[in-house]
Amino acid sequence: MRQLENNIFKNIDWLTILLYTILVFFGWLNIYAASSTGNEADIFSFSTRYGKQLIFIVLSAPLIVLILFLNSKFYEQFASLIYIFSLVLLAGVLVLGKKINGATSWYNFGGISLQPSEFAKAFTALALAKLMSDRQYNLDLLKNQIKAFIIIFLPAFFIALQPDMGSVLIYFSFFFVLNREGLTLKYFILGVTALVLFLLTIYFDIKIVLIATLILLTLIFAYIIYRNKQFFRFNWPVILITYIVSAIFISAVGYTYTNILKQHQKDRFDILLGKIEDNKGIGYNTYQSELTIKSGGPWGKGFLQGDRTQGNFVPEQDTDYIFSTVGEEWGFWGSSLVIILFVCLLYRIIFLAERQTNKFSRIYGYGIASLLFFHVAVNIGMVIGLLPTIGIPLPFFSYGGSSLWGFTLLIFIFIRLDAHKKYDY
Repeated sequence: MRQLENNIFKNIDWLTILLYTILVFFGWLNIYAASSTGNEADIFSFSTRYGKQLIFIVLSAPLIVLILFLNSKFYEQFASLIYIFSLVLLAGVLVLGKKINGATSWYNFGGISLQPSEFAKAFTALALAKLMSDRQYNLDLLKNQIKAFIIIFLPAFFIALQPDMGSVLIYFSFFFVLNREGLTLKYFILGVTALVLFLLTIYFDIKIVLIATLILLTLIFAYIIYRNKQFFRFNWPVILITYIVSAIFISAVGYTYTNILKQHQKDRFDILLGKIEDNKGIGYNTYQSELTIKSGGPWGKGFLQGDRTQGNFVPEQDTDYIFSTVGEEWGFWGSSLVIILFVCLLYRIIFLAERQTNKFSRIYGYGIASLLFFHVAVNIGMVIGLLPTIGIPLPFFSYGGSSLWGFTLLIFIFIRLDAHKKYDY
């Protein structure tokens, strides 16, 4: 075993590490472009955002070494304890944390801020993999489904109290993992139906949506009963509950939108759905981001040549809107290359997950892939105006040490699990 442990680097998947390294390097170049003013003496000006990000990149090296040299069994055996520790951190930040941009989400250590929610994603993926890899665990049983939902949404509950609703939405990505492991598609269908009803209720008058839904349900049930005369006899409670739940859900969405959501939150949905246009107010960031991306054309304006980026037209461009820097300075083909790199990383992780001989490693691998996909899809969709602004960073590109370390943890724990798949289990 010692000899095998000493050969750990021989068994590491270097292609995944290469993709990670390219994305981190290219991400830092764009942070440099978005946050530099052109007056810095050199790239090692650590008082700047790109300088601070470089420090976090360098400090990722010892973190990676620590992750790789821990025995792969450690992550499975202590997954539950690590998860509980992350919950303690999430609860503690509500009391001891520093408030930034209206959210109490950061611990402050001598000028360095760390966001525990970025690490909680990795630890939740470990805990979920631990639960579902148990030999006695059967996802078909409702009680086991509830256990999985608790593990997924307990961290989301604490994050919602900060409040950081963008990070809360990330936890819905774990439903991809549950589906891969056999969870029935009815939950997915139910989620899509709820989303459609949610958007329709916001766009149209609540009475119209409510009446149309009840009529549609009646037609559906009438057709089913016509095809199967015994359906109503045995399923009338289901039919009744469906009517009641649909009416309550639509009414609750309408009430929440009208009486609970703040005006700027309602404006974001209204802009997304095309009910209003506000390119100077709540929609300013997205509007400027779209203009910045379009200005890059096919080939881009060149590194540090983006006049809109250098002119700070897009607020928060080195964080949530970093992809607009890519679009302006590297153009359509550069942006496409970034997306291709992410797709390659996702494909590689899924490929490695499928070849795992250990169920824990496979489930964890799918957890990583789901989180990465959700982050990339939502962030880019937000930057190009397809989705509302909800503050989800682009992995390896958005400024922030916590985000970088969180995704580094995610990926290298899996690399460690994959490296010894042939003889650890």
